[in-house]
Amino acid sequence: MLSLTNIPVLILIVLCLRIIYQRLTNPLAKLPGPEISKWTDLFAGKVPYYVHHLHERYGPVVRTSTTQVDICDVGAAREIHKTNTKFLKSKFYEAIIAKGIENLFNTTDPKFHANRRRLLATPISDSSLSKHQPLISGRVQLAVDKMAEEMKSTGATDVFKWWLFMATDVIGELSFGESFRMLEKGESNDACANYLRQKNQYTKDLESISSLQPIKTTFPNMVDIARRLPIPIFQKAGQTTNRMVSYAVQSLDRYAAHVAENPENPKPSLFTKLLDSEKSGMSRLEIIREAQDYIVAGSDTTAVTLTYLVYSVCRDFRVRDRLVAELVSLPQPIEDKDLRELPYLSCVITETLRLHTAVPFGLPRAVPVEGATLKDTFIPGGATVSTQSYSLHRDPGIFAEPERFYPERWENPTKDMKDASLPFGGGSRICIGIHLARIELRLATALFFSRFPNASISTKDGMCEEDMIMKAFFLMAPQGHRCLVQN
Repeated sequence: MLSLTNIPVLILIVLCLRIIYQRLTNPLAKLPGPEISKWTDLFAGKVPYYVHHLHERYGPVVRTSTTQVDICDVGAAREIHKTNTKFLKSKFYEAIIAKGIENLFNTTDPKFHANRRRLLATPISDSSLSKHQPLISGRVQLAVDKMAEEMKSTGATDVFKWWLFMATDVIGELSFGESFRMLEKGESNDACANYLRQKNQYTKDLESISSLQPIKTTFPNMVDIARRLPIPIFQKAGQTTNRMVSYAVQSLDRYAAHVAENPENPKPSLFTKLLDSEKSGMSRLEIIREAQDYIVAGSDTTAVTLTYLVYSVCRDFRVRDRLVAELVSLPQPIEDKDLRELPYLSCVITETLRLHTAVPFGLPRAVPVEGATLKDTFIPGGATVSTQSYSLHRDPGIFAEPERFYPERWENPTKDMKDASLPFGGGSRICIGIHLARIELRLATALFFSRFPNASISTKDGMCEEDMIMKAFFLMAPQGHRCLVQN
């Protein structure tokens, strides 16, 4: 009889056999890439820095793992991500949500995606979101007020914390008709000493979920098994996933109760139509999975982008002062319709999205069965191909001084610059939340620098550049999970 103590040994044997089999049968072994990527995909291709290093060493086409190729080329990116492409989402995405559950984000079926997107896109379109602008502005203003209180009492504020609270509250109220009230729960005490005390399990899960993605995607079956076996790392991945589902269920239940109390005039939300199963055709489980994605995608990504925007602007007083000078001309109160006309604000946001894309990781696509020739290289059918934005956004042939934060480069962008810019993906699978994200980015940037025109990076409590190193798996976040700013 197999005992629990023998299970790790058995797992190791299975993994070794799997690796040997992949090496012997791998059709990508002859493509440029390091020797280790012929044997394993446990880390190769998972970290954008590593893939970018491979491009610098081997060129635009590089083997990043036993099954995956990354291509740093605008033409390949256009071909792979164009509308009606043959390059469908790979099986990688099925493991991110939950095994056997299809939703808008992870489906590999174009018909399913088209039908589900039609159902979900209208409430979060640019025109539909205009009526929610006061709500969004209110949450952003509250976040900035909280930052001001924290600065007054401690001399610095953690913008990453407050942007995460703000974005979470916005997506909660828009999706479920009720804010999570993270901003109200946040305290204005010492920005570092009390940070961990302010965090509840929800925000901890938001911060850790991206770092657990490699576990879920590399060992999708083990996460399910871990619910019954004492394997800590797999158990953590499974427990975090379960809690994220629970948050979605609780939010949907609260909104359903509100609709039941006000059937004739329910508070409109992004999920109002979905909750009517007869009209939407969606089961409760399907609605839960969509809600789970909205919570993660609508909070963590926006907070990270805003954090790096503030960090980048505050490090370059020339950029900060020019941005502040443009904002001075705005009528009060600040509204999104006025911000859309500000050219330098747009350049600052676009440059932030170039250097600090919230999803810098390559978006894996399955090569069609007949194979494909990309950048003069034949990729066999069944392989996985990606064009990671981290590398495309740093192509020195397209972006001069690619590591420099220089918003002015977007005043007269070339066609290649526009084509290489993929912070929200591309084609029919472009991020459905792109319009909401841009509204939040515009309002948050304008309100923050209008309130704090002399903002600079603080060195309080040991805050340093190492805190802002991008820690990237699927989603990206600052390594120190903080960004302290003073005015």
